[in-house]
Amino acid sequence: MKPRQAEVSIPLQPPGRGATPAAGPDGQPRDYVVWSLVNVLLGYGLAYLGCLCFPALVFSIKARDCKVLGDLEGARQHGSRAKVLNIICSLLLVLSVVAVIVIVIIATTR
Repeated sequence: MKPRQAEVSIPLQPPGRGATPAAGPDGQPRDYVVWSLVNVLLGYGLAYLGCLCFPALVFSIKARDCKVLGDLEGARQHGSRAKVLNIICSLLLVLSVVAVIVIVIIATTR
C-alpha cells in the first residue's frame, strides 16, 4: 500500500493582496474576543472603564457566533465593530493610567 501524500498549495499573490484586512491567515474573519476580554478586565480593574469596554466584548462574541454559523459577512461586520471599540477602549485605558500616574507624581512633589 502506497503512503498518501498531502497536497501543498503555494500562494502566488504577494502578502497583503486579495485578503480582507479583518481576515485571519486562513481567510476567516477575526473576532477579537481575547482582546475584548482583556480590555474589560483591565477596564474594571484599573480605571473602572469596563462598562465602556463591554460593547466590544458583545460584538466580539457576536462575530464568533456568526463565524461558527457560517455567516462570514456578519462576522466581518461585527469583528470590525469590535476592533474599533477595542481600539477606543485601549486608548481610554492608556490615557486613564497616564492621567493617574501624572496626578500621583504631581501630588507627591508638593
